[in-house]
Amino acid sequence: MDLLANTVRPYAWGSTTAIPELLGTEPTGEPQAELWMGAHPGAPSRIDRGAGETPLSEVIEADPEGELGAETVRAFGPRLPFLLKVLAAASPLSLQVHPDLVQAKEGFADEEERGIPVDAPHRNYKDANHKPELICALTPFTGLCGFRRPAETAELLDALDVDRLKPYADILRARPEDEALSEVLTAVLSAEREAMAETVDAAAEAARRLGSGDGPHAPDHAVYAGIADHYPGDPGVLAAMLLNVVRLEPGEALYLGAGVPHAYLDGLGVELMANSDNVLRCGLTPKHVDVPELLRVVRFEPAEPEVLRPEATPDGEEVYATPVDEFRLSRHVLAPGSAPRALDDRVPQILLCTDGEITLRRTDGGTDAGTDGGPGGAELVLGKGRSAFVRAGEGVEISGGGTLFRATVAV
Repeated sequence: MDLLANTVRPYAWGSTTAIPELLGTEPTGEPQAELWMGAHPGAPSRIDRGAGETPLSEVIEADPEGELGAETVRAFGPRLPFLLKVLAAASPLSLQVHPDLVQAKEGFADEEERGIPVDAPHRNYKDANHKPELICALTPFTGLCGFRRPAETAELLDALDVDRLKPYADILRARPEDEALSEVLTAVLSAEREAMAETVDAAAEAARRLGSGDGPHAPDHAVYAGIADHYPGDPGVLAAMLLNVVRLEPGEALYLGAGVPHAYLDGLGVELMANSDNVLRCGLTPKHVDVPELLRVVRFEPAEPEVLRPEATPDGEEVYATPVDEFRLSRHVLAPGSAPRALDDRVPQILLCTDGEITLRRTDGGTDAGTDGGPGGAELVLGKGRSAFVRAGEGVEISGGGTLFRATVAV
C-alpha cells in the first residue's frame, strides 16, 4: 500500500476553497480545480518506498505486471488505464466532446504525421486513446450533458423572444432531429464572431429576465444566463442552450461516452476516466476550437441524461455501473465499528477517503506496521482527502468510519 502525494491543477474555473476544505489545508486564494490521482504523465502521483518520492508512472513502467497484475497488462498494456480526480468547479468548464477509440487513433496518427507538436495550442489529439468519463457528486453539482429534444429547445428559444434566434427555432422544428442539431450547431459555431456576440448578449439578457421568474423554463434560463455572465458574447452560450441541464445530488453520478457534448458548471465531485487528455471544444473557452473536427466527432443524438445511482453488492460495496472496462468506480460507506471488508486483490486500485477516517490493513503477510504507506506496511490510515495506491496482488481489508471511493479496472 502506498500513500499518494498528488498534484492540484490550478485551472481558472476552479474553486478557491473546495479542495482545500477536502484536504484540510489553508486556501491559497488561487483557483484549485482538480486533484489528480494516478499515473498520467501530465501530473503523476508520487509514492515513497524508502528511496524518496518517485512518480507512480515510473514505478509502474519499471514493473508493469508486478504493479498492475497480468490480467490488467494483457487487457490494457503496461500502464494504469484510468485517472482519478477530485474536480471542484466554481465557474463553467469549456463545452466539449471526446472522441471514440477509432477517432482518437486516427486523429493522433494524422497530427503526428503532420508534425504538430503535442503541446501546440491548436493540437486536438494528445494521445491515441478515448476518454469516457464518470462524475460522481460530492456536493450538489450542475452540468450540461447531451442534446435536448430539438422541439423542446425550440420552445426554450421562443421564450427568449430574440429575433435572430427564430431561424434556429424554425430549423429545430422542421428538420429531422439529427440534421436539425447539426445544422444549428454548425451555424452557431461558424458565424461571424462579432455578429454572433450581439445575438448571444441579447439572448443572455432575456435569459436573465426569464430566469428570475416562474415560467416553465425558468430554471434552465437561469443556468444559461449564469454561463453568459462568465463568457459574454461567446457562441458557446448558444451551443449550451441545445443541451440538457443536469443537477446531481451527492452520491449521484453521470457517465459521458464518446461524442456526447457536455460541460461541468458548478460543484465538487469525484471524476474517473480513461487515461487520456483528448478534448475537442465547442466553446466557453479562449482555447482552440476546431469546428470541422468537432462536427466530425459529435454525435447528434438527443437523449435524456441517465443519472446513475450506486448498486449495492452483497458485501456492501456500492458500484456505479458503466459500459467500459478501463475503469470501475465504487464506494464503501462504513459505519464506525462495522466489520472489516476485504477488497479484490486481482487488480490495481486507487482508494480515496472523502469523509471520516478509513484504515487499510494488509491481509497477505505484510509485517512492517505503520501509517505512512511504506513498502510492506501492514496498516495505513486515510483521513479525509487522502488517497492510496494498492498494487495488484496485495490483499487489503478496510475498516473505520467514513466514505471510501475505489477506482480500479473491470477485468
